Parts: sequence; C-alpha cells; structure tokens
Amino acid sequence: MYAIIETGGKQYKVEQGSVIFVEKLNAEADETVNFNVVAVGTQGEFVTGSPFVAKASVTGKVLKNGKGKKIIVSTYKPKKGEKRKMGHRQPYTKVEITGVNMD
Repeated sequence: MYAIIETGGKQYKVEQGSVIFVEKLNAEADETVNFNVVAVGTQGEFVTGSPFVAKASVTGKVLKNGKGKKIIVSTYKPKKGEKRKMGHRQPYTKVEITGVNMD
C-alpha cells in the first residue's frame, strides 16, 4: 500500500519504511508526526480525497533536522557598480514513514 501525502506545499508518494526529506517541520528528533493524505493506493484500487482522504492516516518518525547544500546566488546591475553575492541553505526535516493505514 502507498499513499500520497501533502506537507510544506508539496506532495510525496510514500510507503511504509521509506525515508523522505521534507520542508522543515516544528518537531524535534525522535518525535512522531502525522501527515494529510491526499490519495491512497493498493494493488487494485486507488482512492482520492477532496481535499484529503478521511479514513487514511500516515505517521512518521523525525530522524533529524538539518540544512541542505549551499546555493550561491549573485545579483548584478550594469553601469551602477552594484553586485552582490549571497548564499542560501534550505532547512529540511528527514522523516521515516512508520505507518500507512486505511481505517
């Protein structure tokens, strides 16, 4: 069984035991989190919600919070002598899916 969950404005296809990197959540390591389920699928059937499936639930365990690789961004305005170099590291949360349930 697999589910499509929504978190951080994005959707992820998950199964039990899969590890995903999502936008930063307000949860510390080893905490349990629940996700909104958009759709659930098994071998023969596929159930979608509007907007969420009422009887489905996905739980996950937070493994760690961290930052991604640094991205370098440059801005430049010609004839003005203005240039700027900036770096950005996107925060993320690493989550292991512990259960996909259809009640």
